[in-house]
Amino acid sequence: MGETVLVVEDDADIVELLELYLTGSGYEVVSARDGVAALEALRERPVDVALVDIMMPRMSGYDFIKELRATSTVPVIIVSARTQPADKIVGLDAGADGFIAKPFDPLEVTAYIRAVLRRSSLPAPAVGGVATPDEGAVVSVGELTFDTRRLVLARDGVPVALTAAELKIMAKLMASPGRVFSKDQLYACVNGEPAPGGAGSVMMHISNIRAKLEDDPQRPRFIKTVRGLGYVLDGS
Repeated sequence: MGETVLVVEDDADIVELLELYLTGSGYEVVSARDGVAALEALRERPVDVALVDIMMPRMSGYDFIKELRATSTVPVIIVSARTQPADKIVGLDAGADGFIAKPFDPLEVTAYIRAVLRRSSLPAPAVGGVATPDEGAVVSVGELTFDTRRLVLARDGVPVALTAAELKIMAKLMASPGRVFSKDQLYACVNGEPAPGGAGSVMMHISNIRAKLEDDPQRPRFIKTVRGLGYVLDGS
């Protein structure tokens, strides 16, 4: 049985199109017509990635993603006709990992899913950039610990709920405390390669991480900005 894709979309024609291409590519497909139905479907079975529309009845895609992120780090790709920068920012802020504009090429969607699943299956980097063996899966930097097997970040032993993209950024920073990473480098660790507009996405992810991790996100202790260069995890 292949990986399972959850399609959250109220347009029956789009659902049918995605099911045709995804099943033809070897994926199992579960569909839901709105956010409420999608949450109910997730109680019945786990999925590996979710494709989510924004405008839907009963519960919007934004609200669904927020609800999902309270309990899950499953990768989420927004598929929407709303393509203004503000729409993308709100989606990333809610916890999405990617954005595909409608109308779309179904082959692009399947390629995006393959890329997301491939990245999510890679082991998190450890100190020195070498994959951490199972017997030493926890990386510690001051008050922070990162379990590279379970993909859990904790501060003083208390888990911090992060999205898949945020976890990848923290894995990169935790692997090399004190090293400055550019926005392009951090974007590449999430999406595989740099891309135009990626800096804004990274800034949003960093802002979200700080909001969850820092006592005062305006005066961060852990993830600090190095003006003109990027971000660094303070290892002191």
